[in-house]
Amino acid sequence: MPSTSTTYGTITSSPTTFPSQAKHTRRPWPELFSLSSFCLPISAGDAKARIKINLSYFRVNYVIIALTILFLTLLWHPTSMIVFLITFIFWWFLYLFNDNPVVIFNRPVDDNVVLGVLSFATVLLLVLTHVGINVLVGLIIGVVVVGIHAAFRGTEDLGFPGEEEENGLLSVVGSQPLRPTSGYNRI
Repeated sequence: MPSTSTTYGTITSSPTTFPSQAKHTRRPWPELFSLSSFCLPISAGDAKARIKINLSYFRVNYVIIALTILFLTLLWHPTSMIVFLITFIFWWFLYLFNDNPVVIFNRPVDDNVVLGVLSFATVLLLVLTHVGINVLVGLIIGVVVVGIHAAFRGTEDLGFPGEEEENGLLSVVGSQPLRPTSGYNRI
């Protein structure tokens, strides 16, 4: 008869097949447009750092804004709108509201690759419908709007994953003691 004893203190779980990666998430729109977080950058370096941080933090929100602007440039081209809506379905399921990494041939695909392929396919399919200038104008407007927002939105109030670990209990437990602990303490 097989043993039915349980060893307490062990965790039994199957190993994950995907590397742990910071998954993109759509941030709340009030957080994106919080008026109290807008201010002028101090220097060009500060603006560049803000753009980098905001593009990373609000990635999905910025993609939605850019796709909306691109859609608005296609209002008087019904064939292009249909093509855009078909590609938007792929955006929806593969990038915007997908919580798991895309897997092809049992290998996870990086979010940046999915973003690049979807962007390239969208632009290519729209250009094939003879609205190249509209796509170009829409992309330029989208980049300018997102760039201006990312440069002027402060990054001090953004809560990044892992920040709680650095400032919370784990920082106390995992840190070095403030005083040397050699010998006995006096009572």
